[in-house]
Amino acid sequence: MVKENEMENSTTKKTGTIFEAVGGMDGLQRLSNTFYENVLADPLLAPVFANFSRTHVRHVAVWLAEVFEGPEEFTEELGGHQALLKSHLGLKITEEQRTRWLELMDDAVKKELPEDEQLRRAIMKYFDWGTRIARNVSAKPVDHEFGEPEPTPRWGLDGLK
Repeated sequence: MVKENEMENSTTKKTGTIFEAVGGMDGLQRLSNTFYENVLADPLLAPVFANFSRTHVRHVAVWLAEVFEGPEEFTEELGGHQALLKSHLGLKITEEQRTRWLELMDDAVKKELPEDEQLRRAIMKYFDWGTRIARNVSAKPVDHEFGEPEPTPRWGLDGLK
């Protein structure tokens, strides 16, 4: 059972959204920067990002902002959910790579985001969910068509909204 004072101390209870709780775009940019510094140095993951560009780091932060109920810039300017899915086509991500990705993201979350276990758990549940989708999509050929675009998913403290 959660004590009343623990609920009041939760970052998300004070701010309302994960986006606000992590410090908005600044927090997500720090998270993205730290994560990709480690990814590019990782022998298992670096090959997946062979065509990596520095704009990728910002695009990931913009994507996360929208998913975590912040500005809808990814949809408005970068092609939305379908563009994100298409960027994973043909990568052939393995389960070992997905697991390593999660380990490095967990390290970045612990380093860059507030010390709020409920918040961190919710964020890592999103990454687990999202990396499963990315792995499945990555097995499809680069010319795969997804059909009608779907809206960008939104994720809160309790998961998918």
